[in-house]
Amino acid sequence: MGGPGTLIEKADANTRREHARGLRRLHQHPRLAAHAKGTIETTTTVEVLQEFAHVRARRRTREDAVNLTRLYAVALNPIVTTTADLDAGLALFEQHPALGAFDAVLAAVALARGAEALVSADGAFASVPGLAWIDPATPAIDGLLGGSD
Repeated sequence: MGGPGTLIEKADANTRREHARGLRRLHQHPRLAAHAKGTIETTTTVEVLQEFAHVRARRRTREDAVNLTRLYAVALNPIVTTTADLDAGLALFEQHPALGAFDAVLAAVALARGAEALVSADGAFASVPGLAWIDPATPAIDGLLGGSD
């Protein structure tokens, strides 16, 4: 896993809004549709999925949060993180005050796996040298999708 065409995605506020229309529209999400077509490989971590479930359950039922998170887990085949990822993330956390600990570990995972981009609305990722960060609300995401919409 990793390399050209691989995206690591953080389920941030923009992603949650994109999915607010419910489970039946999951397959229509542009990045997931491109992933399903084989245009790009999109993945995430178990930790990101856990955060997504936690935040979604604040505004929806736990059942809804669990069901959607399980669908993402199947669709995205999450990366298994290691203590080496944690150590690299802690080093980034120490060096980049804009990054929280969670995001620092996610950035380290993206760097270690050679991801083409980390997709998140969180601009703190821009502070990490060598990390290709893309805000999903910008036209930069279209270049990765390669006209897959």
